[in-house]
Amino acid sequence: MGTVSSRLPVFPWDRLEPYKATAAAHADGIVDLSVGTPVDPVPALVQKALTDAADSPGYPTVWGTTALRDALTGWAERRLGATGLAHTNVLPVVGSKELVAWLPTQLGLGAGDRVAYPRLAYPTYEVGARLAGAEPVVYDDPWELDPAGLKLLWLNSPSNPTGRVLSADELRRTVAWAREHGVLLFSDECYIELGWEADPVSVLHPDVCGGSYDGIVSVHSLSKRSNLAGYRAAFLAGDAAVLGELLQIRKHGGMMIPAPVQAATIAALDDTEHVGEQRERYVRRRTALREALEAAGFRIEHSQASLYLWATRDESCWDTVADLAKHGVLVAPGDFYGSAGERFVRVAFTATDERVDAAVRRLAQ
Repeated sequence: MGTVSSRLPVFPWDRLEPYKATAAAHADGIVDLSVGTPVDPVPALVQKALTDAADSPGYPTVWGTTALRDALTGWAERRLGATGLAHTNVLPVVGSKELVAWLPTQLGLGAGDRVAYPRLAYPTYEVGARLAGAEPVVYDDPWELDPAGLKLLWLNSPSNPTGRVLSADELRRTVAWAREHGVLLFSDECYIELGWEADPVSVLHPDVCGGSYDGIVSVHSLSKRSNLAGYRAAFLAGDAAVLGELLQIRKHGGMMIPAPVQAATIAALDDTEHVGEQRERYVRRRTALREALEAAGFRIEHSQASLYLWATRDESCWDTVADLAKHGVLVAPGDFYGSAGERFVRVAFTATDERVDAAVRRLAQ
């Protein structure tokens, strides 16, 4: 017992609890800009699809219904510009975090294998490597990696935490490098519909992949675009051989999306109006927080997309966290995402309009 958990780093969010308590003690309550969880309502048409499918007594399938696979391929073609997708090119998953954490294990990676991810990155890429017993490796530019023993390469554009967007040229160069060296490339694109100062491009776009999905898979989530974090609705698109292998493994593990959530996913992917409405909410909140942070002496770097502002006052991230907590504002320390973030904080703009307005007032004090 405990031998697997001993491979893992301390769960980062536990370290934030004392600062959360300080922020919560503010007379006007906490403004939590740390985790980035959606707070706005689930779209009504999605709620209706869920309840209409509530009478689902039988087991769902891991691959999902035909209608779900139609919705996945249709959305990827419309939104990502992917061409010629068949059902074998898509696979629903139980939230993207589950996929990231268990992918190296499901790929059969272990001792002697290497998994690479950006130097500033979502912590679960490292966790997934360590759970499998593989070696985690960070990079600045993926094409400068040593390909020896490298079995899995993670891209993340738009980036969590920095909001940086990789250009089509950067993506194209990375895809070519991965194929040249026989490295499987997974691209985490969960924030792709949330570009503000850039238009994110998928690795599945023909200008990037050349119309072939060999060796590449993209990861997508409905948590951010449709406020469905509580539904755990996500999916993969790309290399049919890779997804076919994962499908067989996930069948044995019973890793299936509940039938009502499959129905809700179809409704969410087939509608664009609610996505536009949610983007408008985020634009207002992002603009207000960015202006307030800059007026308070912060510098914002990257942040062209995603749900976060990557901010610094050129001091220890924990000093910034502590100071803002005294004003009832909780943010995420940058070193949660790697040592390169030790002088930054990640500020989410997923709070309600009322709480964002409260943060703006406090930053001006």
